[in-house]
Amino acid sequence: MGRLAILSGGGGLPVMIAAAHPDAVRVVFHGVAHAMQPPLAEHRFEKMGALFEALKAEGVTEVVLAGAMARPPLDPSQFDQTMMQLAPRLMAALQGGDDAILRLIIAIFEEQGFKVLGAHEVLPGLTVEEGLFAGPEPSEAQLQDASKAMDILLALSPLDVGQGAVVAGGLCLGIETLQGTDALLRFVGDTPDHLRRGKGGVLVKAPKRGQDLRVDMPAVGPETIRNAARAGLDGIVVSAGKVVLIDRDATRTALEESGLFLFARVL
Repeated sequence: MGRLAILSGGGGLPVMIAAAHPDAVRVVFHGVAHAMQPPLAEHRFEKMGALFEALKAEGVTEVVLAGAMARPPLDPSQFDQTMMQLAPRLMAALQGGDDAILRLIIAIFEEQGFKVLGAHEVLPGLTVEEGLFAGPEPSEAQLQDASKAMDILLALSPLDVGQGAVVAGGLCLGIETLQGTDALLRFVGDTPDHLRRGKGGVLVKAPKRGQDLRVDMPAVGPETIRNAARAGLDGIVVSAGKVVLIDRDATRTALEESGLFLFARVL
């Protein structure tokens, strides 16, 4: 049996995976914030050849990419031979959206003989299943807002923009972009009252059409709930089985304290 390696970005998801797989190799990257605890192996993006060699030396056959990670600044003068060979493909992918980059990263690891797993594959029960997770049942009007938000996300999928949208009273109040869900919710919360049909509204989180769920799966957690409450929303609707739930117990508590709902439907 081969070993699992966790390639860690920021946030709590890599820590959760490490707790469930204590024998996994824990990899972090130079210049990337993380919450992972030792023992760690730190690598540079410019020296991917060294990373591949180290993983193989540790008997790693499977890798999971988890956690938030912004596009890193790359120093071409530090490229090793492997990275020099990969550079033309990476530069071309960087001209596209995140989805193009992530697909290329998966392909590169697979070419090296590693099996790339999704976080939901190494942490059973990680996603939100169909139905009401917590909070009051959403009304028909709230579900209609969710449907419109999903229509917006599906229409934007070919442009590789984001995984979230907020609709209230049939009006789109915001779309998630590179800045992320928390920034979207701050923007919605700052919307003047005269542009909103009262408070309320629904945040929808869902993967892009055709997205590879092994990387960059949408996520919600207790901070998402608190930020949605500050923005004056009624609740959150997610794509069933395709959105990661960060810290299930803390998320449930945040929903109970805020009075918001979290509802999963097949989208």
